Amino acid sequence: MDVFADLRGPHGLQVWDGIVGRVVEGDNVTFSVIELDPGAVASMYSHPQEQLGVVIEGALRFTIGGETCDLGPGEVWRIPGDTPHEAVAGPDGALLVEVFSPRREDWGGLARIERSGRLG
Repeated sequence: MDVFADLRGPHGLQVWDGIVGRVVEGDNVTFSVIELDPGAVASMYSHPQEQLGVVIEGALRFTIGGETCDLGPGEVWRIPGDTPHEAVAGPDGALLVEVFSPRREDWGGLARIERSGRLG
């Protein structure tokens, strides 16, 4: 990528079943728009990156390090590196923006799928 990108294209990364990410990589950060189908589950896991996120549309039940919260548009979270977490999308799914630092190098091996996105 040069200095601009468009995340509205037809391709995304299959992050989990029912969860697609559209990603822009910086030198030290991964910026992602994540689309969750209704009821989609990101099972309990952890990664070394710090993660920040915000709900743009829909709803999400997030469990981070044993604490659970129902989140809607405008609500945010912070996950320290190596902290177990799980997310379950609400009945209408969810659209999230998330940032990871350092980069999510492990996402380089994810399958690219064709799927029209919520961004337009």
